[in-house]
Amino acid sequence: MAKLNKKQQALATKLGDNQKLYGVNEAIALLRDLKTTKFDETIEVAMNLGVDPRHADQMVRGMVSLPSGTGKTVRVAVFAKGDKAEAALAAGADKVGAEDLMEDMQNGNLDYDRVIATPDMMGVVGRLGKLLGPKGLMPNPKLGTVTPNVEQAVKDAKGGQIEFRVEKQGIIHAGIGKMSFSDDDLKTNFDAFVDAIVKAKPSGAKGKYVRKVTLSSSMGPGLKVDTTEIAGA
Repeated sequence: MAKLNKKQQALATKLGDNQKLYGVNEAIALLRDLKTTKFDETIEVAMNLGVDPRHADQMVRGMVSLPSGTGKTVRVAVFAKGDKAEAALAAGADKVGAEDLMEDMQNGNLDYDRVIATPDMMGVVGRLGKLLGPKGLMPNPKLGTVTPNVEQAVKDAKGGQIEFRVEKQGIIHAGIGKMSFSDDDLKTNFDAFVDAIVKAKPSGAKGKYVRKVTLSSSMGPGLKVDTTEIAGA
């Protein structure tokens, strides 16, 4: 077994029992204490849920607005024409268009975090299914990314709204802010994210729904959160 270097030994000493359950505020404080990098790491939450997303009645998917924002610059493309296009641009969209935007994406320009469309543009957007689908960028009415109110959708995307979707193993995860955020802002974002997951509990979920919650930083360890702190879990 390889020997631990001094930094790893100090980390192991601070962590102690790796089965310990932490309060949310305690976990955030410890992640700060364990930080060894110079860049502004993302604080991430991972939740193991009692669902099998292969079954339609056990899928967990939706949107949640993080009150304190994400700390990231979100690039947004909007398919719209006329007044709607102008409103999207005024709201801060990075690229707005119709057939021209479709062609631009077909040429490989897909550097966006969110794609929004007005309902009348879905005939054009539909041709991009094979490009946008695998990237999770296909506009969807259920997620509010196909909407006549593109102005509000752009503001939401830029203001801290994130999408969540459970993966094959029943795990759902997201970044909830940056290490530079205050403890209160990270806790507020954590509570908003977890609350949205609890409220999105599908009808087919059996037994305990929230089975494990872990908080980590980009380069730090995963700390197990005491799920008794989570209402409705």
